[in-house]
Amino acid sequence: MRKSTLIVTAILLFAAIPLKSPAESIPTKVGQCANARVVKVGTRLKDVAGSGTAINLSNGISLISYDTVPQAEESKPGEKVKICLKSIPKNCPPNDDRGRVYTVTNLRTMKKFTLPDSQHQCGGS
Repeated sequence: MRKSTLIVTAILLFAAIPLKSPAESIPTKVGQCANARVVKVGTRLKDVAGSGTAINLSNGISLISYDTVPQAEESKPGEKVKICLKSIPKNCPPNDDRGRVYTVTNLRTMKKFTLPDSQHQCGGS
């Protein structure tokens, strides 16, 4: 087999591998939960201490707050969490799904925190 054929085969095989497992789905209904892992924990504004908290999860959900949230900031990359959809805003403009609120439980610390997926509600800035 030629080298170019091997590379193409490897790319096609890699493309067929899902980036997240089915257990790491995104909750779509209030009360629904999913498993995920912490990817990154930081500040709302990059490298600006006291600007709030931001946390990214392996299922693609990013949560953010103007406040510093110690329970979230204690989380470390790779840790398992359970994320549950707490609320979905109503009367949003088409294609604007910002403002969903999630409750996350860190399965190492067993601490919970509740954060939105955006700094603004749907229809806002």
